[in-house]
Amino acid sequence: MTDGAAVRGLEPGKRAAVVIHEWQRFTVDPALSGTPGLAADAAERDATAKINRVTAAARAAGLPVFWSTIEPRADRVGTAGNCVLLSGLRKGALAAGEEAAQLHPDIHTEPGDIWIRRVHGLTPFHGTELESYLREQRIDTVILGGVSIDVGVSGGALEAVNRGFSVVVPRDCTAASAAHIHDFLLQYQLRLLATISDAASVEVALTSLGSDPNCRPVSEGTSR
Repeated sequence: MTDGAAVRGLEPGKRAAVVIHEWQRFTVDPALSGTPGLAADAAERDATAKINRVTAAARAAGLPVFWSTIEPRADRVGTAGNCVLLSGLRKGALAAGEEAAQLHPDIHTEPGDIWIRRVHGLTPFHGTELESYLREQRIDTVILGGVSIDVGVSGGALEAVNRGFSVVVPRDCTAASAAHIHDFLLQYQLRLLATISDAASVEVALTSLGSDPNCRPVSEGTSR
C-alpha cells in the first residue's frame, strides 16, 4: 500500500477534486447491470464502499466531488451509435430518469456534489462543463474513479492529462470488464498517465490537504 502522505499529485499545496465516472446501476449494480463482468469486478473490489470513503474525505477537506453519468434521452436523440459501446447503449434500456441511470444504491451523495451528465460519449470531459468547473476551482489534480478501466477511466485520464491536470487513480475505486483486464491496463497503460494508488492512501492524503487552507478550492466570491 502506498504511503498516503506521499501520493504523487496530492502533495501539500495541491488542489484536488474527485471525479467518479458512471458508477450507475446500469454498469455496477448486479440487479440491473447490462455488463455482468463489470458489476462482478466492482463487487469483488468492494469498490462502492471505497468510493464512499474517498468522497467523504474529499468533502471533509472542502474539496469538490463530481458524479459523471451517462443519461441518454428516451428517444436517443443526441446519442450516436458510432461504436460498439454506444450502439449497444442506443438499443438498451438506459435513459435519463430511469432506475438504471441512478447511481449504485449504496453510494452516498451530498447536496453540494456536482453532477456531470452526458447523452453521448464515453468519457467525463466529452461535451460537458467538467473542465470549466475544475478551472474555476483552480484544481491541479483529478482523483479519478469509476468505470471502466477498459474505456471510461483510461479515456478520462488521458483527457485530463491533455488539459494539463495531474491524475490519481485509486485502483480499488474502479472496475473493469474482468479482473485480469483491470490489472493489465493499470500496469501497462494507466500508470503512464496517472499515479496509481488505493482508497486508503488517497483518504490519508486528502485529510492532509484538508488541514492546509492553501490547498482548498477557491470559494465563490474569492478574488483571484
